Amino acid sequence: LHFLNLLCSVPGAAGVLVGHPFDTVKVTIYFFFPNHVDRPLYRGTFHCFQSIIRQESVFGLYKGIGSPMMGLTFINAIVFGVQGNAIRRLGQDTPTNQFLAGATAGAIQCVICCPMELAKTRMQMQGTGMRKSSTVKLYKNSLDCLTRIYKREGLRGVNRGMVTTLIRETPGFGVYFLAYDVLTRTLGCEPEDPYMIPKLLFAGGMAGIASWLSTYPVDVIKSRLQADGVGGVNKYSSIADCVRQSVQREGYMVFTRGLTSTLLRAFPVNAATFATVTLVLIYARGGDDCPKDCESAPLAQPTPPPVQQAPPTQIQPSSL
Repeated sequence: LHFLNLLCSVPGAAGVLVGHPFDTVKVTIYFFFPNHVDRPLYRGTFHCFQSIIRQESVFGLYKGIGSPMMGLTFINAIVFGVQGNAIRRLGQDTPTNQFLAGATAGAIQCVICCPMELAKTRMQMQGTGMRKSSTVKLYKNSLDCLTRIYKREGLRGVNRGMVTTLIRETPGFGVYFLAYDVLTRTLGCEPEDPYMIPKLLFAGGMAGIASWLSTYPVDVIKSRLQADGVGGVNKYSSIADCVRQSVQREGYMVFTRGLTSTLLRAFPVNAATFATVTLVLIYARGGDDCPKDCESAPLAQPTPPPVQQAPPTQIQPSSL
């Protein structure tokens, strides 16, 4: 498991480096649009990119990257470890069980995900709209950000947005693993297939997109609650109040704000993560039995072993 997490952290780190600028743009659009509904500061994703680079240099796109980099290995370990063990407990590898196992993993990893995203969001908002020559900085880094929030607000402040994070991550990861399972079974990702890696990349990328589409409105509210208070004033008293004010000021289109940059980021990041995990699991088994263990069950059922050799809790094989 440690070896798997180490290998997963390499493409994961590369995914964060590629995807973080898109996340910064998404959070910036979330935060600034409500304050400038009549005259938006940004005309869209590409214009927001240009504005941040012009005002803060390219490094402005990477504000807050320390937090997801630090939490990457822990989150991967929790998500894939819990999901794998949950499938074993459920006893059968079916699409429904993939959803349940993924939802369980998503709920448990919120313990790390929520504070990590709080620090990331606060760092991303720091200095936004200021020139790169500005020296006004409230936080030195992500760890300093969490330390200051803890001293000022305690554990409740560090876990700001935990409820919305749970509401987003629980079904989100369920859809994530369900979509990947269905796609790999449909595409047929057998190890001997010369197009296996492109298929895995496609399935992982599309699973990431499906996951974000299923919970994106909740992410809008979560990010606004976590960014609330950056300027010293809290605008929202609760989740319901944030939803009410957002819809009242911007209409129901508020729940698609920043969706373009999110989907552009989702495909490459999740394609790399899922493909790496699956390939490591395939080749870590080694030997002649590897292809059998990795076949998609609906496409090619393996020859059942003798009854006396099969453990009573044997689960149905899948691509993951």
